[in-house]
Order: sequence, then structure tokens, then C-alpha cells
Amino acid sequence: MEIESTLQKYLTDFLDYLPRLISGLVIFVITLWGAGFIAKWTKKLVGKKVESKELQRLVFLLTKWMVIILGTIFALDQVNFDVTSFIAGLGIAGFTIGFALQDIAKNFVSGMLLLYRQPFVIGDLIKASDFEGKVKAINIRDTVIETLDGELVIIPNKDVYENPIINFTHTQYRRKVVKIGLGYDENADHAIEIFTEKIKSIQGVDEAKGVSIQADALGDSTLSLSAYYWVDQQTYKLLDVQSEVIKAIKVAAEENDINLPYPIKTVILKHDQD
Repeated sequence: MEIESTLQKYLTDFLDYLPRLISGLVIFVITLWGAGFIAKWTKKLVGKKVESKELQRLVFLLTKWMVIILGTIFALDQVNFDVTSFIAGLGIAGFTIGFALQDIAKNFVSGMLLLYRQPFVIGDLIKASDFEGKVKAINIRDTVIETLDGELVIIPNKDVYENPIINFTHTQYRRKVVKIGLGYDENADHAIEIFTEKIKSIQGVDEAKGVSIQADALGDSTLSLSAYYWVDQQTYKLLDVQSEVIKAIKVAAEENDINLPYPIKTVILKHDQD
């Protein structure tokens, strides 16, 4: 009789529990199906405003897992699972793990902000965290730059986001400067006039923005001049124009007998006689 009574009690409890179990399973299945649908819809919505494929994929994954987690919690609640204690435990564990992995978390958040704000895109020439080069990849954790020397540099997104970013690609004109050492015996105004006209004649130097040469220092053996000019870097290669400007200054000095002296040191030798 006791066994029959116990089995009957278990059967009654199971029948009372069965509707909640079925409800929980149905909610979980609907959650798995709906998570993909909602994530795709959110990705499509974000794609209308943001072109970054990385950011679209990130939004897709975050939305999908958020829906799955919320749906799972709701499904567990249907079967009388202690969701409150479970969430509290997850909060403590999450805080502990987050503290241990705070650098990874910072890089992750910085990566999301970079993908959202898009201060640069793949192929842009930038300077970030003391590195200058072309952007090869923008990942959630890091940004990959190919330097002008051909080296691949992987920079944590935290270092990229927290430091100034210079995007050379998005700027049409870029100013360059060339240092010139002029001999003290030369007529500075005359030399500046000759160098200015010579630089203006170089293809790639923007004449509309002008060329300016200023005296900026009295050196040990030369008067230091700085030649400023602008280059349309979307049409001309910056380094090629700079090379032509430097060669043109040398040619102008030779053609007009302008002295561009080497640094000179005078050494006096004394011979002591007994």
C-alpha cells in the first residue's frame, strides 16, 4: 500500500508539473527559433546606417545571444527554477571574471566604439598609437596596420581608441616641410625668393595654397630655413613630391651659386714646447 501510495503521489506531482515543463520547453524552442529571426532583423536595420560588416556581425551575435539568454531564463522560471539566485550567482561570477579580464573587456568595448564611430576604414592611411600605415583589418580586440616599411603591427583597440588618431586618407591636402641650412654669407631674402619659385614649379605642389619659407633658427654654421608647401595627396604621392622638392632646392642652389654648407668644426692643435 505504501509503494502504491508513493507511486500515486509521484504520478500526481508529475502530472501537475507536466504543464509547466511543456510550457518551459515550448518557450525555449520558440526562443531558439526567434533569436535568429530577431538577430537578422536587427542586423539588417543596423546595416542601413552602418557599412562595417564587422559591426553588423557583432550586433547579430549580441542580439542572438541576448534573446537566447532571456528566453532561457524565462523558460527556467516556468519549471520553478530559482532564477533569482541563479542570476545573483552569475552576477558575482561575472564581476570576478570581468575584473580578471578587464584588459580584454576594454579592448572589446573599444573595438565596438571604433566600429560604430568609424574614424577610419580598411585601406585608410592613419597614424594611431605612434604607428603610421594602412589599415588592414579592424577586429573586435585589435586593429592591424601595415606600416610604410611593410611591417604588420597589431595594436590593441584600447590603445587606438584612447590616443589621438590621424586619418591622412580623408584629408585632400597635406602640408610638408623641408629644412634648409643657408650659409651666413648668403643673402637670405634672395635665396628664399629663388627657392620659393623653384618649389612652386614642382608638379604636385599646390600653388593655390602657396609656398612659404621662414627663417626659424640661427645654427652653429648655417641660418636654418623651413620651406612649407602643400600636396594634394589624393592625386600625387606625397613621398615622390617631397623627393622632387628636395632635389629642386639642391639644383636651385647650384644654379645660383647659393652656399648650402656642411657643418664645420674648427680644431686647434697646440704643441707644447719644453
